[in-house]
Amino acid sequence: MLEDHFSLPRTVDRIRALWLGTAIERYVDWLADRRHAPSTIRLRVQVLVHFDAFAAESGATSWNELPALAAPFVAQWIEKHCGASARPQSRILAKSRAGAAVEEMLQLVVPGFVRPSLRAATIPFLDKAPGFFDYLREERGLRPATLHGYEHHLRVFEDYLQQVGVSRLLDITPSLISAFVTVRGRRLSRHSMPGVSNSLRGLLHYAHRQGLIPADLARSVPRGRSYSQASIPRAISWDDVQRMLDGVDRRSAVGRRDYALLLLLVSYGLRAREVAAMRLDDIDWKQNLLHVPTRKGGHSTIYPLSAPVGEAIIEYLRRDRPTVDDRHLFLLAKAPYSPVSHWVISERASRRLHATGIKVARAGSHTLRHSCVQRLVEADMPFKTIGDYVGHSSPKSTLVYGKVALHKLRQLTIGEAEDML
Repeated sequence: MLEDHFSLPRTVDRIRALWLGTAIERYVDWLADRRHAPSTIRLRVQVLVHFDAFAAESGATSWNELPALAAPFVAQWIEKHCGASARPQSRILAKSRAGAAVEEMLQLVVPGFVRPSLRAATIPFLDKAPGFFDYLREERGLRPATLHGYEHHLRVFEDYLQQVGVSRLLDITPSLISAFVTVRGRRLSRHSMPGVSNSLRGLLHYAHRQGLIPADLARSVPRGRSYSQASIPRAISWDDVQRMLDGVDRRSAVGRRDYALLLLLVSYGLRAREVAAMRLDDIDWKQNLLHVPTRKGGHSTIYPLSAPVGEAIIEYLRRDRPTVDDRHLFLLAKAPYSPVSHWVISERASRRLHATGIKVARAGSHTLRHSCVQRLVEADMPFKTIGDYVGHSSPKSTLVYGKVALHKLRQLTIGEAEDML
């Protein structure tokens, strides 16, 4: 009800008297059901009052005409509230707020309307190589996260082909493939390029197998050289880990949630995806056990629930976690309170590291995973035990941390550990 959010009766009457009055009130009830903050509801209503006036000036006579007016209205809103000299971030924020209000309301009142930002992205090469993603999913058994990577890289490749005027798979040449990989290499790190190459090889090999192209152009995709054990883990010292945790402001709801997230990452060396997938039922409070059922290798792990981690989770559950039907452990702090995704967890870890002034390459959730493993190495735990603890599927994944066992390397350097040779 509008009366729950606007104290002045004349304000409520003015909103209801608008051409879009009934639609706005329905939208307000929808927002309230999803526990949006009162300030957010009032801001959205303000946008829609102006949209009502814009629709009238545009000569709209039915609600079915409103979707075509959404984009022009948002553009006008941005210019009116930001101006030409506004920072790009301010314009993006204004566009997001105005666009969300209009599109969400239209989704409620205009049959068949789908928010442009929520429309499913077109599967790349669906018309040129039909069945390719079914092949990846059913024959090769690729995980959803891997399929998402294929979609992303191939969508970029499809856009590149359109830019250079190539519309058929038959027109793809080795030189064109090389040019595309070169362009992508200027934007992506060496860690991301294997995903590009694998996606291209998969598509081209499938196209040749299906007779869509005469030659197997997968062999033309450049292979970037990678060397085993060529890098070292991007871990930080335990003092830096403690400094980062101490820097979390736990007086706020987001701070308490982030503190529990960070403790899980660094205490058990969990991956961001594993934390994001955790559910309320994965914690056995009676036995003080933590279940991690969806590990990267397809197995599961049960840990003893440490006191600091348990206390942090309890603090978040009691004070901050919204009361919703979703059983995921960690939720976004704002309505509609959807589960926290793995990229949000990585972003939160990166932000906390940068806020503390800790310098590390590609700061994120994996930085804390590496730090956990390095601490176990420094505690002289066997590598097999460490690999089992953090969920490594291959012993080689754990052995790389031998290069950061500085206490052992230092002993070797000064000649005090000949028995280790």
